[in-house]
Amino acid sequence: MKRTATANWQGTGKEGKGTLSTQSGVLNNQQYSYGSRFEEGIGTNPEELIGAAHAGCFSMKLSFILVAAGYTAESIDTKATVTLENGSITHVQLDVKAKVPGMDGEKFAAAAEEAKATCPISKSLNATITMNAVFSN
Repeated sequence: MKRTATANWQGTGKEGKGTLSTQSGVLNNQQYSYGSRFEEGIGTNPEELIGAAHAGCFSMKLSFILVAAGYTAESIDTKATVTLENGSITHVQLDVKAKVPGMDGEKFAAAAEEAKATCPISKSLNATITMNAVFSN
């Protein structure tokens, strides 16, 4: 499977502006700029999109791992906080809350660690990935 996304940038790095679009149309000329990336400006930025991709990828991978172990999650909520320092993504913090009926904490922790290590986005990042995983059954 291949998916595409496009970016258009006009102007200088600091004063310019750009748009991002995805093949699916979920993003369609969404604005990004120096302000949205390094300040509190309006619009998205690449790191926010990596965070969304990582949270989604991890949650789905954890679901597959849980099903393989005989459990079905009622919910998995994941927040990914991406840190950009000196021009590199240096850290991603995953905060996970899941409700998994019938599962114990030790099995859940092992499943979450496996998902963190093996989801495709985790494997593609050259960054430290930490996690706080909380569940209830």
